[in-house]
Amino acid sequence: MRRVMVRYKVKPDRAAENEALVRAVYEELAQSQPAGLHYATFALEDGVTFVHLSTLDGEDGHNPLTDLEAFARFQQEIGDRCEEGPVVAQLREVGSFQWP
Repeated sequence: MRRVMVRYKVKPDRAAENEALVRAVYEELAQSQPAGLHYATFALEDGVTFVHLSTLDGEDGHNPLTDLEAFARFQQEIGDRCEEGPVVAQLREVGSFQWP
């Protein structure tokens, strides 16, 4: 099982655009229903910092997000949208409650 957190901060005038792109990813996920992926996105109180959490079941290392057209569109201009670029961290579980 692989767990990843991505955190970044968008420019204030691009926050609504970023959120729309994220929502499009979830719409495509709802249609495609990829097995083994648990995914969540949160906006922090400042409205411009976003955190994405993903858990991938299995050991093959393939992330079904990379197969989505909406995810490709989300990634296209991420550098231009960001005030602080994405930081990716692998997560090691210490404890959890009802988490996949």
